[in-house]
Amino acid sequence: MKDIEITSLSSRGQVVIPQGIREDLHLNTGEKFIVIGKSDTIILKKIEMPSFEGFDKLLKKTREFAKIKKINSKDVKQAIKKARKR
Repeated sequence: MKDIEITSLSSRGQVVIPQGIREDLHLNTGEKFIVIGKSDTIILKKIEMPSFEGFDKLLKKTREFAKIKKINSKDVKQAIKKARKR
């Protein structure tokens, strides 16, 4: 990857990310970015979906815990309602 590339701003406020950088960073059409601007610096940070690896295991443990503690959906709804009042 080249460390420095030159691009320009269109009349619609669009900036092209040079092809070499897109390829090196594996960027695809429709990718989402956070844009941070301060002074004369603009930073683009790619937004990535969080990994759900292990989520099923966590959900299973949570259900087992609820079963052991005899927590039902009514209990959960009441807890949510109570927490929202705070």
